[in-house]
Amino acid sequence: MTSFEEAETEETVTCLHMTFYHPCQEKMMFRCLNFCKREQVRADEMAKFGRDSNVCRYNLMDTRVSRIQFSLQFYRKLNSSEFCFEIKNMSKKTKLTVDQTELGYLNKIDLPWKCIICFGDYQILAEVQEGESVDYFETHLHLAEAPILQERCLPSLQPIPENSISSSLFPSQEKCPIEIDENES
Repeated sequence: MTSFEEAETEETVTCLHMTFYHPCQEKMMFRCLNFCKREQVRADEMAKFGRDSNVCRYNLMDTRVSRIQFSLQFYRKLNSSEFCFEIKNMSKKTKLTVDQTELGYLNKIDLPWKCIICFGDYQILAEVQEGESVDYFETHLHLAEAPILQERCLPSLQPIPENSISSSLFPSQEKCPIEIDENES
């Protein structure tokens, strides 16, 4: 057998991609974060974000951020091979929002596969890339140049008629609404 045949099978690693944005990021609140380089975190460790460098793995240099703002716990669902992250708000003063779910102090939920985490003026786009490793996961941090909330595709605010055909698809038709009896076809 060759060394290639004897080599262990490579397993993929779950990676949490996090893109950070703050309107005053030129003030260097992200200077302690290691951007654009994957970082391994042991599966049994809790990834903490906040301003206390003695406790938090990911430091935000801002006095308005709590000592521990939030934590992420990597886990495997019961009777499943699926890996997930749980996010917990660790701040007594600041609510944490995950998409539209507001978390008070010590509230926790499963982190969706793709979501926006907000607290104060901070916006973080979190995206989970699935993997198989049970020993560790990776984080990959990025810095956004523009607000994340404005970059997301928002649903059209234009009303959609009951027959599901938008008048904008047919520019030659009149723009005024047409009332149709529901018994007519």
